[in-house]
Amino acid sequence: MVVGIDNATFSKFNQLHIPDKWPFPRREHARVIDQLKKAGAREIAVDIQFTNPTDPKDDNALALSILHAGHMTLATTAVGANGSTNVMGGDAELQKLGQARAGNATSIPDTDGVYRRMQWSYQGLQTFPVVIDEQATGKQIPASLFGGPTTPVPIDFAGPPKTVAFIPYWKVYEGDFSPSMFKGKIVLIGATASVLQDVHPTPTSGSGGNGQLMPGTEMVANEAATVLNGIPLRFGAGWVNVALIVLMACVAPLLGSLGWAVRGLLGALLVAAIYLVISQVVFDSGRIIAVVDPLFALALGTVGTLAVVYLSEAFERQYARSTFARFVPPDVVDQVLASTDDDLRLAGVERVCTVMFSDLRGFTQFSETQPVDRVISVVNHYLNEMTEAIQAAGGTLIAYMGDGIMAVFGAPIEQDDHADRALRAAREMIGPRLQHFNDWLADQGYESGFRMGVGLNSGPVMCGNVGAEQRVEYTAIGDTTNTASRLEGMTKGQPHMLFIAESTVELMRQKPDDLEFVGEFEVRGRDATKRVHSIPDPPVPGSETLAAAASEGTAGPDAGDSTPAS
Repeated sequence: MVVGIDNATFSKFNQLHIPDKWPFPRREHARVIDQLKKAGAREIAVDIQFTNPTDPKDDNALALSILHAGHMTLATTAVGANGSTNVMGGDAELQKLGQARAGNATSIPDTDGVYRRMQWSYQGLQTFPVVIDEQATGKQIPASLFGGPTTPVPIDFAGPPKTVAFIPYWKVYEGDFSPSMFKGKIVLIGATASVLQDVHPTPTSGSGGNGQLMPGTEMVANEAATVLNGIPLRFGAGWVNVALIVLMACVAPLLGSLGWAVRGLLGALLVAAIYLVISQVVFDSGRIIAVVDPLFALALGTVGTLAVVYLSEAFERQYARSTFARFVPPDVVDQVLASTDDDLRLAGVERVCTVMFSDLRGFTQFSETQPVDRVISVVNHYLNEMTEAIQAAGGTLIAYMGDGIMAVFGAPIEQDDHADRALRAAREMIGPRLQHFNDWLADQGYESGFRMGVGLNSGPVMCGNVGAEQRVEYTAIGDTTNTASRLEGMTKGQPHMLFIAESTVELMRQKPDDLEFVGEFEVRGRDATKRVHSIPDPPVPGSETLAAAASEGTAGPDAGDSTPAS
């Protein structure tokens, strides 16, 4: 039981015209000790320091009460060499007073300021709760119970503040209590009023104690009870806690390495819940393992893993965005990315599209007569002009093949007017864009310009990402693609730079007024002929000289395909 010097005691002493200034005269403590001894207290411990003399009459009154009480325990924090004290005039004088003893009442908080631990001795003097128990039981408590004189052990708190039975100091002073209340009990006398500043944070003074601090005297009562019960709680080995911290820190990264970002978060929360249950079971069995540090490691690992995963995905998506933006119009990049899977791959689909192939006529012969850097500069300027025309019409750039270009309209984003878009892009390419390119060549000092060939064909194609894990490309394959390539090659040696398949014309929503039928052509690899259409070529000044080879039978392997069947 705790006899607490609380706020009510100060008020009551003021009413009784007893000095209510702290510290109380020692004769008042003597009267309380006498009352407790008379009530049959088993052991009386005073958590008040009596190291310096005061009024001789008061000191003598206290000494007589201690003597009559027998084996009392007195607290001190003033410890000299070899654990000596000046309590009641010194250790020798104290032993004359009914073999009373002093105990070191110094408590050491953990690094977070919370009081959790106690020791068998401190500064060479047995601690206050250990001496209390030895005086109460008449038996020595070995340091081995703690694991060593200065080995800390956990305090087994009975509960939050005010769990230990309590009675105000003034009631004991006035005799306003039932004697049976103290019979056979260990009674601690000490300050409980917060104004006396002997209150401390403990593991149980949080939510359970409504945020209240625990009086030092009640904390001593918990410590003494812990020792009497044989120290039922023990700290887990240090290496176990380190292992738990490392293990918990690895949970989220392990799940993240398996590609379980969201599931990794849920898994971490599940692991945290399981760990809390396990730590409680271990605690109930008498062992304390670290809880906050492993959970913090789990949280840190989870946050770090999620950050790495999502940043990686963000970088991948940004890379994919920049990659797609090179091949599809910027305004449809988000739609394309929304259609990708977890690996940023576009799933294969079969779709009716219009495929375009284009090539710069006579460029091979031109490149053989020019330095490498000039050839690269010319082809880059040409490809830039043509790519802008394709993307402006909503086409998807599939690949560059030297000075050749493959593009598709209607994939990966469906477009009902893909045939119209393809013709619009082709018209722009063989018209203004080719003119801009040739004008640029003239500005660079080249004497003549180029012609080009474009083939359009519509029909079902298989679209999707293909390639290895290290390199993925979007493509469109199938007979429609092959035929479009053949049509482009068939423009060599022809007066038209653009060949349009009948299938493309049929799918046009608005047929242009200048569309003209060219004829039926045999296409390599096909039994049936292909009906081919075109539009009038815009004039390309000076292109005759530079691209003369294209009209002199040097058109390449597809030249035989360009002979009209009718």
